[in-house]
Amino acid sequence: MRKQIHASLLGIAFLMTVAQTNAADLVMAIKAGPASMDPHFTATAANADAVKHIFDTLIRSGNNLELEPSLALSWTALDPTTWEFKLRKDVKFHDGSDFTAEDVKFSIERIPSVTGPNPTTIFVRRVKAVEIIDPYTIRIKTDGPAPSLPNDFVRLFIVSHKAAASYSTRDTAAQGFNSGKATIGTGPYKFVSWAPTQDLVLQRFDGYWGGTEPWDRVIRKEIPNDAARVAQLKAGQVDIISKVPASDVPVLERDSSLAVVKNESIYVSYLEFDFRENSPQIVAKNGAKLDKNPLRDPRVREAIDAALDRETIVAYALEDLAIVPTQLVSSNIFGFNKALTAPKYDVKHAKELLKDAGYGDGFKITLSYANDRMPMELGPTVAQMLSMIGITVEVNGVPAAVYNPARTRGEYSLNMASWGTLTGESNYTLSSLVHSYDPDHGLGTYNVRGYSNPDMDKLIKSASDEMDTSTRRHLLEEANSLVASDRPELALATLLSAWAMKKDKVVLTPRADEDTLAMNIRPAK
Repeated sequence: MRKQIHASLLGIAFLMTVAQTNAADLVMAIKAGPASMDPHFTATAANADAVKHIFDTLIRSGNNLELEPSLALSWTALDPTTWEFKLRKDVKFHDGSDFTAEDVKFSIERIPSVTGPNPTTIFVRRVKAVEIIDPYTIRIKTDGPAPSLPNDFVRLFIVSHKAAASYSTRDTAAQGFNSGKATIGTGPYKFVSWAPTQDLVLQRFDGYWGGTEPWDRVIRKEIPNDAARVAQLKAGQVDIISKVPASDVPVLERDSSLAVVKNESIYVSYLEFDFRENSPQIVAKNGAKLDKNPLRDPRVREAIDAALDRETIVAYALEDLAIVPTQLVSSNIFGFNKALTAPKYDVKHAKELLKDAGYGDGFKITLSYANDRMPMELGPTVAQMLSMIGITVEVNGVPAAVYNPARTRGEYSLNMASWGTLTGESNYTLSSLVHSYDPDHGLGTYNVRGYSNPDMDKLIKSASDEMDTSTRRHLLEEANSLVASDRPELALATLLSAWAMKKDKVVLTPRADEDTLAMNIRPAK
């Protein structure tokens, strides 16, 4: 009997230990996973969402995009072209080595050598030189007045100059970081394992300068299929899921075991026009080559704008998990123009504009987008609306791994994407998307379709150099107004984010940038 009682007690103790271990593990299901463990490879949100667990930035973006100290305790503009950063002391990398200014300099200078599609050079484009004053003071010389440099640095991830030294070329970076050899950061979690499209496994770093996290282990499962993510949550296979499909929100809200959190995001879905004379995917209705690219005509762009019923897009295609936009940035972004109103839906006027432009019979065009990133019904809805004014649209939804490189190569005439102003300032979006392509100054980085407007460039450049906050805000508001009237892009919807989670397991504090971070998830009890 004593042996049986002893064995039972041992069994209970074992089960309690297993339960405690499981309780300290966090399993999340993410719609889009990283493309690389190298934080300098790509600027996509999915990559940053993952690597933020491992690598810190100099300045942190708060839940509402407010600037917060991270590896930099303070930052000061010594003059219009010099920023000084005082660094945090006693910070350790995951391998036990010390974080110093050398790692910051190395990380900044490494980016141009390893960046791939959606280049991260956008975050250091203003940097002209990096000067180490002492191990915990660094000065950044810029190519002109750079008031928004601290905003850009919220996406400047710091790697170990020792661990990454041999893995800082395009040929070596992926091997070093994806294997874990160079994946040494100062963040709250250490890298354990990852492979493309597979689980990212992380282990708590007890030496983290910001305090100990509650989760022993974090598993980020990449599940692009919406129904599969929801099913795994209901089955208890994961604790939390991101990007809950709009159609599932009311169903999950009725489940007493679950909690749903919604939040207005910084992401705006938009259409993007090709301005090159020989656009690759526009033809006449009969398939014949057109004499010129109709998208270069402002009347055609205005007609497409007027043909889009944003209220229906929000209600039907996005099932109310969005709001009608007025411009390319969301309302919580510096430089948002409050005077702008949503475009008026007017099919009759749209047809008249097309006729005046010489396209009364319409034309054929392909609409391309990443079907594993964009809401499923959005592309077909836009196509149907444009058909009402005589434009025949072939919908081309492809995986992001196909879409992003093809867009960079300039293979599309009309494409759809979502863009978030990650730095919290309109200049990030405007200088990336609608400034003329200027690689020498890091401007128009994502403008691969030939759009150029001297008035736009002047406004963006003036805002980029203006140190006075109120003047800079006014210039950015003017630039957002010009985007709305010239229409190089058309805002379709400002998206809302939705997460669902096991109510008895986790509590989430949502972020405006939609990141699903273990650092924002706490045990429910």
